[in-house]
Amino acid sequence: MESADYKVSLEIFEGPLDLLLYLIRKDEVDIYDISLERVTTQYLDYLETFKLLNIDLASEFISMAANLMYIKSRTLLPKREQPPGDEADEDDPRWELIRQLIEYKKFKDAAGFLARREVEQESVFALTPEKNAKPEDLEPTPLAEVSIFDLIRAFQNVLKRFEEARDFGDIVDDRYTVNDKIEFLLTSLQPGQGMTLQSLFKEATSKVEVIVTFLALLELMKMNQFKAKQDNLMGQIEIVRSAAP
Repeated sequence: MESADYKVSLEIFEGPLDLLLYLIRKDEVDIYDISLERVTTQYLDYLETFKLLNIDLASEFISMAANLMYIKSRTLLPKREQPPGDEADEDDPRWELIRQLIEYKKFKDAAGFLARREVEQESVFALTPEKNAKPEDLEPTPLAEVSIFDLIRAFQNVLKRFEEARDFGDIVDDRYTVNDKIEFLLTSLQPGQGMTLQSLFKEATSKVEVIVTFLALLELMKMNQFKAKQDNLMGQIEIVRSAAP
């Protein structure tokens, strides 16, 4: 199966704390109220999906997984059986992780604020559209950026839905290669055209085909041939082929 051998070399700029904040935001809970069991399970699911796709992750992701498992095990122990050390004096074993997340979120929020201010400043000096410009000539309103975590979440949902609807089982399917699917996607969408992420998989007949198609999409995004957009946080993802230069 090619998906087991094919490796997409992605530059994942987000780290483990980004993934944890993403999972917390997705569940719409306060950082102070996180369910360690739930967030650990979801975090490990993401790591398994990266492994399924043969995508390399920084060692920090693995270290955080081990840390989450350790903290989770501590929450199951009575206080008198907590391991020795300063952390054992705290009533809630999650507290050190919560502190890290709060500090990192402050940093992210500040960086986001500065980035928005920069965009606002640039827009002040932007040229206004010509009076007789046609709507199709105007620059479209940019949609929210889609992170690798958004894409993985959507891929997980697609894979789960396909597995429930069709008995893929452990069928080995060698008919499809990433290069074949890259050519298929380039043929399916002309520059400037788009479709929902789910639509990419509507003709898939095996789990392998779903995986290979997603790998092809990641490769095309890496080459800036395709872009992923969504109209709101956790909203439906649209795949758009980049316009020809």
